Amino acid sequence: MSSPSTSKEAEATSPSAIDSRLSYMGRALAHRNFRLFFYGQSISLVGTWMTRIATGWLVYRLTGSALMLGIVGFAGQFPSFLLAPFAGVFIDRTNKHHLLIFTQVLAMVHSFALAVLTLTNLITIWQVVALSIFQGLINAFDMPTRQSLLVELIEDKDDLSNAIALNSSMVNAARLIGPSIGGMLIAAVGEGWCFMTDAVSYIAVLGSLCAIKITARPRQSFQGKRVWHELSEGWTYVSRSRLIRSILLLLALVSLVGMPYTVLMPVMADKVLEGGPNTLGLMMAATGVGALIGALVLAARRSVLHLGKYIPLAAIMFGTGLVLFAMSRSLWLSIPLLVVTGLGFITQLAVSNTLLQTIVDEDKRGRVMSYYVMAFMGTAPFGSLLAGTIAERWGAPLTLAIGGMGCVLGGIWFFRILPELREELRPIYRKKGILPEIATGIQEATELRIPPE
Repeated sequence: MSSPSTSKEAEATSPSAIDSRLSYMGRALAHRNFRLFFYGQSISLVGTWMTRIATGWLVYRLTGSALMLGIVGFAGQFPSFLLAPFAGVFIDRTNKHHLLIFTQVLAMVHSFALAVLTLTNLITIWQVVALSIFQGLINAFDMPTRQSLLVELIEDKDDLSNAIALNSSMVNAARLIGPSIGGMLIAAVGEGWCFMTDAVSYIAVLGSLCAIKITARPRQSFQGKRVWHELSEGWTYVSRSRLIRSILLLLALVSLVGMPYTVLMPVMADKVLEGGPNTLGLMMAATGVGALIGALVLAARRSVLHLGKYIPLAAIMFGTGLVLFAMSRSLWLSIPLLVVTGLGFITQLAVSNTLLQTIVDEDKRGRVMSYYVMAFMGTAPFGSLLAGTIAERWGAPLTLAIGGMGCVLGGIWFFRILPELREELRPIYRKKGILPEIATGIQEATELRIPPE
């Protein structure tokens, strides 16, 4: 006769229980709009990651310079730092659905231009820089719009955290597949066909966006309000919340000192690990594997409760993986270390996104998410430029090790202030009905109706 614990374990691992768990992980796909968005983006993002790996290899092939890799990275990301706050105001004023269609059309034009110039052998490094700036201008509006639109694609807000996690899964599945295909394609026929494949892949996302039907929601009236007033209002909202401010500060630090590892990957593949484009594709795919694992684990969670502790843990994991990767001289040791690195980075990114999307006031969502993009993408150009400069003088491995240590120290700082941040988070969760205590009428009548400062 089996014990109760044995029968429970058997029940938990039965096919029906596993099917139920898998269906729960994909519950946001029950929403038609999100499902269309998810499938269209899944195809397009494979092309996007092919373009990323092809751009890095093209720059390195044209110049052989770590500094130029940093300059191109800076050019592609600096517009997000410069324009993100203004983009947030614009996004809160406009139709996010229509704006995203427009940015995707421009992104298609960008990839097509890169393809034509490369395939005709007319491409120069300064054309790559100019097109990177153009892509950066697009991303300054596209990324916060994409994040802000997500909440409008989900009718049941209990599924929002799952939608964000699935969105991260989609990005990182593409991050796994895209560089792998891109590396083989570069080795076989060159970078130009990666860019052309990316341009064609935008047909899928544009088709899905056109098929989406979003019910018009009442919008806040901005009549009589000036842009500078709204910028100030958004900045005040972000800066007065220690919780939002701390999440964004750690994200900015990790993006500044850690994210430039992607810029230096061609150098690591060529000079340190003595490989070629296939090696680079394999390394990028390894980070994608780790990132996909992290996103799927988050998708399986049933609640946003207790997510905060994963932010510093993930930052420390990312930094540690980066330091050890910098010390490795073997491809087969580097691959698992890059899996750990990808897991740490995407976990911090996705958890930060989920918490911000959960706690933010609806009328300020676009502005807050623009600061999120500014912290994530806006500080990266300075990191890319700094990393390229340091790597040119002292080498890529030392540059990556310094960045990894910075991420570890940032995670330790966040751990120290975590108890205070939880105190700020608790009343917000109560107000939004996430904590079970809100069932009592006394709380509903008193503290729950007091907006968080």
